[in-house]
Amino acid sequence: MGKDEFRFRHFAIRQDRCAMKVGTDGVLLGSWACSRKADACMRVLDIGTGTGLISLFIAQRFPNAIVTAIDIDAEAAEQASDNFRLSPFSKRLSSQAMALQDMGETELYDLIVCNPPFFTDSLKSPNTNRTIARHTTTLTFADIARKTSRLLYDDGILAVIVPADSKGKMESEAIFNGLSLQRQCYVKTKEGKPPKRVMMEFGRKAGGLREEIIVVGGEDYQAITGKFYL
Repeated sequence: MGKDEFRFRHFAIRQDRCAMKVGTDGVLLGSWACSRKADACMRVLDIGTGTGLISLFIAQRFPNAIVTAIDIDAEAAEQASDNFRLSPFSKRLSSQAMALQDMGETELYDLIVCNPPFFTDSLKSPNTNRTIARHTTTLTFADIARKTSRLLYDDGILAVIVPADSKGKMESEAIFNGLSLQRQCYVKTKEGKPPKRVMMEFGRKAGGLREEIIVVGGEDYQAITGKFYL
């Protein structure tokens, strides 16, 4: 998925100015996050939007959602804004160059989505924007949990996708900040293989945990992503 333009059924993603390109993680989170009725997801925040992919998926799925996208990388935020402007959902989408930590706390959200950077000790890229997009130095799991716990409505949802071996760390930070794991989905690249990723939804209310498994390319994957592809 490394080409400069990626075309979906109802919109196109330009990605020539964005460090992180269209990828399976974003496609999955945008397709999976929030299984509630459309009118239960009216105000949405997309943290680290990159190309704006997840925001566009959410806007297509929830016809009344107003989506605010932020990214610390000004070039990415500008590219997302351009992608939004050329989409049929342009009036409901906005993009700002901003760090999550700098957001005010007067606006609350029904859904917050984040495909966060997750590399910690790995070799950093000489491309500064790519390093920021991929490494946790500018946005840690603790940062995400702490800030989003203050930005959610009482029944709001935080949805993230992280490496499967980082699940415990993300869940611990969420719990520390008063959020409980309500739904999770392990993502496998192949049947019989251990999961590579896990999608997680957190909310203020503790309750029964809904657990799912998706195999990339399998029937469940096609069921949630098929409406987006040509």
